[in-house]
Amino acid sequence: MNPDLAIDLFKSTVMFALYVVAPFLGATLAVGLIASLIQSVTSLQEQTLTFVPKLLALAGLILLLAPWLLRSLSEFTITTLTRMGGLGP
Repeated sequence: MNPDLAIDLFKSTVMFALYVVAPFLGATLAVGLIASLIQSVTSLQEQTLTFVPKLLALAGLILLLAPWLLRSLSEFTITTLTRMGGLGP
């Protein structure tokens, strides 16, 4: 196996993982920021006030992005397995 091809495969895998996770991290960050802003304005320091909105936002985003996520994951898997076939001796 050529080390350059293995490094390229690893790099594309890491970049794809970041590409898939970015919308979920962004949504969680935005909801958490809004919830903590509301908490600081109202002086409510309850932990469930940040957890429940994040959980609901992630559940909605998973339902919304499920077709894109499944299509992207299947295309990446097919591409990666095809490329791995060419890595052998």
